[in-house]
Amino acid sequence: MTARVVLGVGGGIAAYKACELLRLFTESGHRVRVVPTASALRFVGAPTWAALSGQPVADEVWADVHEVPHVRLGKEADLVVVAPATADLLAKAAHGLADDLLTNTLLTARCPVVLAPAMHTEMWEHPATVANVALLRSRGVLVIEPDSGRLTGADTGKGRLPEPAAIFAFARRALARGPVVPDLAGRHVVVTAGGTREPLDPVRFLGNRSSGKQGYAFAATAAARGARVTLVSANPTLPTPAGVDLVTVGTTEELRKATIEAAAGADVVVMAAAPADFRPAAYAPQKIKKVPGAVPEPIALTTNPDIAAELGERKPPGQVLVVFAAETATTRDAVASARDKLARKKADLVVLNEVGADKVFGSDANTATVLGADGSETVFPEQPKEDLADAVWDLVTTRLTTTS
Repeated sequence: MTARVVLGVGGGIAAYKACELLRLFTESGHRVRVVPTASALRFVGAPTWAALSGQPVADEVWADVHEVPHVRLGKEADLVVVAPATADLLAKAAHGLADDLLTNTLLTARCPVVLAPAMHTEMWEHPATVANVALLRSRGVLVIEPDSGRLTGADTGKGRLPEPAAIFAFARRALARGPVVPDLAGRHVVVTAGGTREPLDPVRFLGNRSSGKQGYAFAATAAARGARVTLVSANPTLPTPAGVDLVTVGTTEELRKATIEAAAGADVVVMAAAPADFRPAAYAPQKIKKVPGAVPEPIALTTNPDIAAELGERKPPGQVLVVFAAETATTRDAVASARDKLARKKADLVVLNEVGADKVFGSDANTATVLGADGSETVFPEQPKEDLADAVWDLVTTRLTTTS
């Protein structure tokens, strides 16, 4: 799908990263008009933006007045993305100020608007900025949570612009959903992802084939729908989605502790991780040696805690719990087993997947049957994992509406 994208650039040092974001949009076939602020042009000049976009560049409303750009750009855009969005720009957008071409464009846009803030931690956490972000989100503007990391100079903290690839992925989901009110705005969502590893000795572990892709898809799509997302990821190898707070764990017990802590005040918990059902009963502090000709000692296993069941027992009123059931065949017996799991975990939804060495794990697509505690059964054909996640979120939001 070719879209008309307005890429706004605020006056921060992270403006240089917008060049890479622009490249991602143009190489995907989108027509991009860059609208920098006057301050942004002190970091990256207009010739650079014009050369990379193939479009004229202006920062104030007096250029090409006959084309009425301060109205036309916003009205014609399919998507507006501002990266970086400074504290000053967030304040202007929140209060409807329009003193240059970019702020006029934000006022006239009727398409999805994505703002990617970048500033020092103190500025991001200031009550004025917090209030401005809340106001923008209440109006349906998608404000991405900034990353934590190295800032200007020697400072480190939250306020770093997410990587261009992460912003692009976020914007792509917003573009796919269209100009709708983010239905998870104001909600806190916890998603678990990946496979846990249970150590046997310093070099070996008991694990599984989970790549974490489906869980990451749930996190990314929830953020694009306006949620505050905590992603508890076991042994992550995937890039963190933009606007998502990442908590890294290794073992099932670590996953349990982190998830229970995060879920305490959450509106939704999605247990997409694959925690190991068992762990070695004893850990060998030294590498277990292979003895030529000898039969290795059997490995005794013990059962890991059932995280989903514990969450079901702790589930506060109004919280929606989504669990997963991985089966090697989606027969009616598997459906019956998944429905039994739904009841035992006291969950609201269970996502039934057919899994195997060449199915689901590591792939970009998935099929699923989603069973509800209300007796519903919804079958989803093979589709990209992000699309499946969006479809499940549709089922979740219905339950949030009825339980809140």
